[in-house]
Amino acid sequence: MAEEQKTIIIKKVKKGHGGGHGGAWKVAYADFVTAMMAFFLLLWLLSMTSDVQKAVLSQYFEHFSLFDTSGKSFMMESSDTGVQPGQEQMKSVEVIETASELDATSTEEIEAKLTKAVQESLAEVKDHVMVDSFAGGVRIQIVDLESSPMFPSGSAVPEPKAKEIIQVVTATLRGIPNKIAVEGHTDAAPFRTGQITNWELSTGRASAARIELEKNGIGSNRIARVVGYADTDLLEKNKPLDPRNRRVSIIVLDGKPAKAAAPPVSAEPAKPLSSAPAPTPGMVDIAPRLAPAR
Repeated sequence: MAEEQKTIIIKKVKKGHGGGHGGAWKVAYADFVTAMMAFFLLLWLLSMTSDVQKAVLSQYFEHFSLFDTSGKSFMMESSDTGVQPGQEQMKSVEVIETASELDATSTEEIEAKLTKAVQESLAEVKDHVMVDSFAGGVRIQIVDLESSPMFPSGSAVPEPKAKEIIQVVTATLRGIPNKIAVEGHTDAAPFRTGQITNWELSTGRASAARIELEKNGIGSNRIARVVGYADTDLLEKNKPLDPRNRRVSIIVLDGKPAKAAAPPVSAEPAKPLSSAPAPTPGMVDIAPRLAPAR
């Protein structure tokens, strides 16, 4: 019996470069280079984009819906409405700024801002300023002190330090859209026969404060009312001749200026005070140039 022929199989193992020396690293490296290129391209685009364009892009993607606006850019929307891209950007920025302002108009925040401004910018005359909040808004009272009046006796022309106080207050109120009321008060000292009365004097001083507010950037459309209360609403009720009764109040209303009642007054600045008669909105101002008392 012949021997069966055996088939000899020879396996040759080719030794190659595997693992880290394979081709997989090339794919990972390509992805890394692509990502870095996209990153630096993004940085370049950001550096070439104005603040207005950034604001518009941010607002666009904040309200973007793939199902509602798919396939249509915000530039096309601007052209459809007949508004140029630049104009649409400006409107968007105004909306963003207004929203940020409205977020900062709570009574507590307004009072905190005004108190900080007085302490930092009016250190020398801070005793003349009283800031407090009540149900209708925030009140800034500019009061006289002994031998340190805010207005000359019998006059509605403010002293330089009164103008300085109003300027600092105005700088804080410019970024707050709330309506503003201005009130004037006097002490109970009577005038001589034939002279002006405390009614004209208090109203004239309130109007003078309103003029200073407008000079420093408060729009006339934000003034809700300008009223004089004479000596009917004393700060120091037990001391009718106390110099602190002579004051001008700047009130930041809480959003409903036409219906807001006149704020109460008290000898304690941090507490709500007794109510005063509410003035009629739209009351005509009296010019601040009044004859001085003798």
